[in-house]
Amino acid sequence: MDIKDIQNLIKFVSKAEVSEVKYKTKDFEITIKTPLGGNEVSYVAQPAMYQQAPQHAPGHAPVAVTPTPEITETASDNNSKFVTIKSPMIGTFYRKPSPDKDVFANVGDEVSVGKVVCVIEAMKLFNQIESEVSGKIVKILVDDATPVEYDQPLFLVDPS
Repeated sequence: MDIKDIQNLIKFVSKAEVSEVKYKTKDFEITIKTPLGGNEVSYVAQPAMYQQAPQHAPGHAPVAVTPTPEITETASDNNSKFVTIKSPMIGTFYRKPSPDKDVFANVGDEVSVGKVVCVIEAMKLFNQIESEVSGKIVKILVDDATPVEYDQPLFLVDPS
């Protein structure tokens, strides 16, 4: 299933006035949830090895899935004290919440756990990426409004 098929499936589900659709193959599973008769659509796409999709409380309409970024220690000697914030998804990296707003974080800014550091757009959904480490941003590794891959390093953070 390619991206166009997924987009068409999401459009179909939002117009069909159904609350949930699951599509599963050997290697891939997608769950699309929407409030009955509404326009808000949520989706979860994941490899089949993660069998259970996130569950939402009954009576609450899910709006979007916000993945958390992976953080890992970098391997190079001169950067070994820095922690890398990586992209949790494929999409377009944005440093600002909108073109007329200020950037979320600059080099030298202090970040804490839970602070939004960027936005990644994937299939018309803007996912806020939060820091999972406290410290100072020492390097931004991606240019604004450029495509990013899953697990691509975005920021270097000095946790000390």
